[in-house]
Amino acid sequence: MTIRVAGAQLPITTDIAANVAAIERAIFWAGDQGADLLLTPEGSLSGYTPDFDARVVTEALRQVTARAREARLGLALGTCAVEPDDGRCYNQVRFYDREGAYLGFHSKTLTCGTLTDPPRGEIEHYAIRPLRTFHLQGIEVGALICNDLWANPGCTPGPDPHLSQQLARMGARIVYHAVNGGRDGGEWSEVAWRYHEANLRMRARAGRLWIVTVDSCHPIELRCSAPSGVVDPSGNWVCQVEPQGERFYLYDIALVP
Repeated sequence: MTIRVAGAQLPITTDIAANVAAIERAIFWAGDQGADLLLTPEGSLSGYTPDFDARVVTEALRQVTARAREARLGLALGTCAVEPDDGRCYNQVRFYDREGAYLGFHSKTLTCGTLTDPPRGEIEHYAIRPLRTFHLQGIEVGALICNDLWANPGCTPGPDPHLSQQLARMGARIVYHAVNGGRDGGEWSEVAWRYHEANLRMRARAGRLWIVTVDSCHPIELRCSAPSGVVDPSGNWVCQVEPQGERFYLYDIALVP
């Protein structure tokens, strides 16, 4: 079985209209390329923030999912959203199939926070739901969001739960990884880049997983915080784009039974 995946390294800000325009550019490109599914960065619709207008995000979600449905393109869409069943805010990857059916969402689980007691930061703002997989085009897949995968020891108050390994044990063959990492172009941005890149390779190899990953490229004058591309189950990069500016990629994943 082969699935054609597309990834979009996009300039994500809190300007929802600009985010929609960027996502639509990616949808049109991926649709023209015959992709089965498009992955977008963490918070790519709402912006990477819990402070957004939920009504505006809801309308924007209708717009981009309609565009994807018209293109017969599945989505692994990064956004923050307030869920109507409990009124809580989640940092999500939302899955849609090629017909536009909504399959559910992964919520960021290893939320970042300070190493204080109590921890401060996004850990205070986003709710969490149990880890799960999704059956998409006959394939069991999962999602992780940014720190879910690399468990940065400088911003992870709790222990590393090895979520990629958990997804592998749950039957996932592909993990879609949405990122929106901070960086300033200094020495520690370079250290973090190497840490992120190595983690992607090691987690893929350990779980025998395909990992499809994209980062935000805002601000565009700086290199991204992590690579965007595809890592195979042996831990090798089989696709990677330039780590600065808006970039799209396409890769055919052939799954061995």
